[in-house]
Amino acid sequence: MRMNRILVKSTLVGALGGLLFGFDTAVIAGSTRSLTHTFSLTPFWLGVTVSVALWGTAIGALSSGELGERLGGRGALRVMAALYLISSLGCAFAWNWDALLVFRFIGGLGIGGSSVLGPVYIAEMSPAKWRGRMVGLFQVMVVTGILIAYFSNFCVAQFHLGNAEWHWQLGIPALPALLFLILLYGIPRSSRWLVTQNRVEEAREVLAMIGTPDTEAELNEIVRSVHRDRSQKREAILQRKYLFPIFLAVATGMFNQLAGINAILYYLNSIFASAGFNQMSSSGQAVIIGFTNLVATLFAMSIIDKVGRKKLLLVGAVGMIFCLGGVGWLFQSGARSAWLLWLLVGYIIFFAISQGAVVWVYISEIFPNKVRAKGQSLGASANWITNALIAWFFPLVAARSHAMPFYGFAAMMALQFVLVLWLWPETKGATLEQIQARFKIDLLEGDASHK
Repeated sequence: MRMNRILVKSTLVGALGGLLFGFDTAVIAGSTRSLTHTFSLTPFWLGVTVSVALWGTAIGALSSGELGERLGGRGALRVMAALYLISSLGCAFAWNWDALLVFRFIGGLGIGGSSVLGPVYIAEMSPAKWRGRMVGLFQVMVVTGILIAYFSNFCVAQFHLGNAEWHWQLGIPALPALLFLILLYGIPRSSRWLVTQNRVEEAREVLAMIGTPDTEAELNEIVRSVHRDRSQKREAILQRKYLFPIFLAVATGMFNQLAGINAILYYLNSIFASAGFNQMSSSGQAVIIGFTNLVATLFAMSIIDKVGRKKLLLVGAVGMIFCLGGVGWLFQSGARSAWLLWLLVGYIIFFAISQGAVVWVYISEIFPNKVRAKGQSLGASANWITNALIAWFFPLVAARSHAMPFYGFAAMMALQFVLVLWLWPETKGATLEQIQARFKIDLLEGDASHK
């Protein structure tokens, strides 16, 4: 099968939800100082302002599956695009702090929904031999969105808009949100969803449209798969035989945030300001961090199947321990702040090649087919809830000691290193069926090594 224009367009439009995911998530970093001044926020209430979107994200991620089943990936992504647009415009014209919280929560619903629906739509449209790379494009777009958010904040800061600055920073994402919504009206529904709705003839047309070599064979395979899924009895995931995969999914999701990544991304400008950088300099440093994140993520995607998940997690944990510990020492000792940028660049590199590359791949591999969606939901929920809690309390802890959060994140990475070394099985090169069989043996025989 060869790539054709409609397949490429559908993939890029689906991945555009990832760009908005990254943009809306990180754009708050440039406005924390302005919001604190405008609304006289204490560290606690600044944490509430930042984290409210993440509580919306957790709800959006949990509820989007049912919406996707009802409307299909394309239809559900249109809802997410509308939420992004409403949120951005609402934040741009927010008349008070309460309104800002409401619109940021709405944006969080869009982020959570698109984080689930975007990869699913791309996976359903993609040919099997390209699926991994095409779905991986979503993560690349997330990181690209973070970089664009930092660059956008840097550009807005050039105009010295005073108290109006945060309105512009939080409102600019309305432009890509509008583009996303428009483009979603120019791509087809997925053939798999159409079959689930008994619209087989439309599914055949979509397969032909994206250049499937043997349309009838592919369609028949989809029909058999859908019938097989319908015939299988739904199974609860909270059973003893799934405890170890559940532990791995929840722990992997939590450690992804306990590394401190999103607390650092959300409060990056404030972190640089605390080290003595002015606002313009802080915005410029953030762009460097965002660019490093993008390059390291692209590199990680090229090596994850060669090096393996476990090795990447171990190497990344060691690197992050030293970088985070170094940042904590800088704040504690008052040493040269010039080192802060390079320690955070090193941290971002080690995070991107380990946690950033592994988390969603690993969680998607460790559950059997019939409970995989539920397992991914558990891992994603653990990730987002931990994210929200850390974003809420980070400024409160940092107000007491700038060093304390970084020492805490370093300690969590040390704990992760020990647990991964002892308990995490390597999934590189194993089929999903082999991984499932390995877990069943471990559970039945009580093997505690899991290496």
